[in-house]
Amino acid sequence: MLQFSFLKASIVVLNGLSHTYKVENGKVYKGKIALENTGKQPQSVKLFLQDYSYKADGTIYYTAPHTNEKTNADWIKMNTNLVTLKAKEKTEVYYEITVPDKISDPGSYWSVIIVEPVEDIKPNDSKQGVNITSIIRYAIQVITDLDSDKAKPDLKFEGIKIEKEDGRQILKVAIANKGNLYCKPTAVIEIYNKKNGQKIGNFSSQAMGLLPQTSKSFHIDIDKTPPDQYNAVLIATDEDENAFALNVELEVKND
Repeated sequence: MLQFSFLKASIVVLNGLSHTYKVENGKVYKGKIALENTGKQPQSVKLFLQDYSYKADGTIYYTAPHTNEKTNADWIKMNTNLVTLKAKEKTEVYYEITVPDKISDPGSYWSVIIVEPVEDIKPNDSKQGVNITSIIRYAIQVITDLDSDKAKPDLKFEGIKIEKEDGRQILKVAIANKGNLYCKPTAVIEIYNKKNGQKIGNFSSQAMGLLPQTSKSFHIDIDKTPPDQYNAVLIATDEDENAFALNVELEVKND
């Protein structure tokens, strides 16, 4: 008989999961990852680089460096790949980004630093079996924007649907970034009465980061909209006020 015991992961990242830099050819930039062991036992942590992308259907891809042609994994060097933290201890892992001299394509280059607790699978002496510890991995995006004034996002609406979530009507808008620059757009829908053109209201999503050649599903709560057929304008606006709009027809149902 196998006995399994699941222990909580105790490592947390203190300074965010997205680090963005405006960079120039041939320059060096410094960053750090602040870690804390919130548990009562010592904990070893390994750090390594991977490429990263995602789609609006929720699929996330963590792949070997050089899978993505816009990877910056080769530019990043960490001062260590393994740290051990005592109980309640904090530490910082430092990294340097060395931008090559001859990168000609402006835009965003990126990869992720994976932070993964090292867990030993140990035989359980008192019972037959092993202890298996659940692991929470963190992926810290390191995004470098080269000549960002010569690059731009290009947002496209790829799909729109209404689904019930927790009893509420949620408009799910799939948005892709077909451009070459990382951005952080918000999706807004302006809803109008189909018969008289009267504006029903404005509803917006949370802002989310969108890497080039990726897509995400932006969720807008439209639960206060009565069941009916509407005309609507979908607008995606990034933090630099670049706006992308689409006219749609919307049917809000009772169920």
